[in-house]
Amino acid sequence: MNVQQMEQMRSGLGFIAALDQSGGSTAKALALYGVTPASYSNETEMFNLVHEMRTRIIKSPAFTSQRVLGAILFEMTMDREIDSLGSAEYLWTQKNIVPFLKVDSGLLEEAEGVQLMKPIPHLGDLLTRARSHKIFGTKMRSVIKLANPIGIDSLLNQQFVIAQGILESGLVPIIEPEVDINSPEKSQAEVLLKYALLTHLDSLKDNQSVILKLTLPTVPGFYTELAEHPRVLRVVALSGGYSRDEANRLLAENPKLIASFSRALTEGLDANQSDMEFNQTLDASIESIYRASTKN
Repeated sequence: MNVQQMEQMRSGLGFIAALDQSGGSTAKALALYGVTPASYSNETEMFNLVHEMRTRIIKSPAFTSQRVLGAILFEMTMDREIDSLGSAEYLWTQKNIVPFLKVDSGLLEEAEGVQLMKPIPHLGDLLTRARSHKIFGTKMRSVIKLANPIGIDSLLNQQFVIAQGILESGLVPIIEPEVDINSPEKSQAEVLLKYALLTHLDSLKDNQSVILKLTLPTVPGFYTELAEHPRVLRVVALSGGYSRDEANRLLAENPKLIASFSRALTEGLDANQSDMEFNQTLDASIESIYRASTKN
């Protein structure tokens, strides 16, 4: 475990950039960036283009550790290079930004009000490769649609069983039980989620820490108790479909949370922008998210 990275994630000022779109979300991310399906003819070309987008973001002079503490990468990004360095190695050695790796393989169909993660094949091999690339931690996402206590318990059981293996491998897991912002039972689901999370956190060993990635809560400050739990390194917020302005407004109401935005971070970026336009747009985005993340 890298002590400097641990301290940066525990107490640094800033936020985590989520650059881990994969599968079906890759095409959507490219479309928002102004790259239409007509620009590529197969999956390989699509992932080449999204790597170019992520490289442009990471290399931008606006993307520095003064405001960005960490970045979550997709497996194919980790396996690719930026300026002859592995992407994760580039982040840490050139930018002093802590690298994380998305390890889940997507979601199952909804059952009991939740979407569990699909099985993660070859997770052990993936974690070994992550360590070889100096990855600090991992991220895995599941989704809560309804306030179903059975479903939420199943979802967290799955998350924490896998997280235990990740902790034992020497990496820090980001546990992401996203509550759908459009759920008709969002606030009720958040109540069930919070107290189930506290139970699971209490079961961790004294030398184990996790990061929680949660939907911005309906009640401001609702997750403060989680953020102050001794087994929680940080609570980070996902944008979940909110616009950047709305996500920042809600984040500013939660003084113990910092951002881990994906689409809200890249909002307004376009492949056809000049470098000056691109960097100015990214700088404004990063500054607004940084301010919302450091409001206290």
